[in-house]
Amino acid sequence: MRGGDGDRGSATVWSVGAIAVLCVVFGVILALGQAAVTRHRAAGGADLAALAAADHWAEGTEAACARAAGAAGAQGTRLVRCVVVGEIADVTAASGTGPFTVEVRARAGPPEAVTPTPGEGSSVVP
Repeated sequence: MRGGDGDRGSATVWSVGAIAVLCVVFGVILALGQAAVTRHRAAGGADLAALAAADHWAEGTEAACARAAGAAGAQGTRLVRCVVVGEIADVTAASGTGPFTVEVRARAGPPEAVTPTPGEGSSVVP
């Protein structure tokens, strides 16, 4: 018998193990990338839906929320919640399926009137 026959084929086993580990790592990286894309898609859909609802608040809540649903659908998301109070629209949009479902909330409306106080970036002229 020749010596060292007990190690024949061990490189194949190590190679298969290394390939399996690399496949798992690659799968995790792809899953994280998919989660990030889904989150950004939901955020964009929620932002645009809130802007659409706030832009049409004068037409009533139903019409404003219908516009929000249209804007969300155009972004590949779905409108989960829509509330319009005065000129302020508060919406929630969802994107993804299964374990990658993400819901994002957004608000839109006119800026509040802010009166600067002395010492906070404003100058008082006597």
